[in-house]
Amino acid sequence: MSDPEIPLRLRWVRDPSNPILPPRPGSSCDSTRCMNPWVVRFGGEYRLYYSGGDEAGRQRICLAVAKAERPSDFRRLGVVLDLGKAGAFDANWCVLPLVRRFGDRWHLYYTGNDGTERGLQSFRGIGLATSADGLRFERGSDEPIITGDHCREFPNNRGIAGGGTILEDRKPDGSVSYRLYYTVAVGTKNRDVRVDQEKHCAVCHSRDGIHWEDHRLIMSPRRDVASEDIAVAAPWVWRDGGWYRMLYCGIGTRWGFYSISEAWSRDGYVWERGKKNANLSLAPGAKGSWEEQMVEYPALVDEPGGRRLYYCGNGYGKTGIGTAVAALP
Repeated sequence: MSDPEIPLRLRWVRDPSNPILPPRPGSSCDSTRCMNPWVVRFGGEYRLYYSGGDEAGRQRICLAVAKAERPSDFRRLGVVLDLGKAGAFDANWCVLPLVRRFGDRWHLYYTGNDGTERGLQSFRGIGLATSADGLRFERGSDEPIITGDHCREFPNNRGIAGGGTILEDRKPDGSVSYRLYYTVAVGTKNRDVRVDQEKHCAVCHSRDGIHWEDHRLIMSPRRDVASEDIAVAAPWVWRDGGWYRMLYCGIGTRWGFYSISEAWSRDGYVWERGKKNANLSLAPGAKGSWEEQMVEYPALVDEPGGRRLYYCGNGYGKTGIGTAVAALP
């Protein structure tokens, strides 16, 4: 049997009303940033989980909802997960939500920042909070469930970030396991951006969505490609026919900030990116726009005849969250 055709690159058409979820001046939870969108369709609505920044520079997990037929018109519901205790790994920031239902419980995976000014090494873990309805979450523990020191290539690393996805693997015997794609943030404070912002993509595995093991590095910066020669991060992975596909963020010397690119794989572990620059999916926008500096943290949702992308813009969401659509070939 021949391999399926390599997937065609998605061609995005930006929404003219972008940013569709900008910061709200005067808000107690998202007055300075709306970043890290994660979207799930539930019933007849889209739930957009995101990290909102306040005037003191703290970040919390927030929620906005929209009718499925009006996916650019969101109503904000406020904070669904507040900050952790003083001194905890998530005392200063809760960012990068990933939301998935396990049975009758909603799991919210998020990344914590302890506020200690150690750059990427301040992101000390991925935490877990759960909910019966997906509208208000509670922590099961004050400690992270995943830390950044599990990949054998970086055994002494602390930094870690979510921004990925969870895929289900169903075995012939009917048992189910899960893959969580995430970011290993190995950068350390340095004037050299290649050192300060170094990130890689990884995957780990679980049978219950709580305990994660078998961590593997799957993608690293591509030193010969100027859009991702510093970092790769936030791997959004999905299955498409006979392929695994990925949208991910790259930091490179071309723009100095994030853009969004694509990769493909037969098994979800060994990834191809094609010829130099051929896999760039979404570049920063026009000069003077809300996204002229950077586009980052992709989140996908399937729609009839196409796919919808949510992402954030300049200053890691200082200008808010936007959307774009791509028709299926």
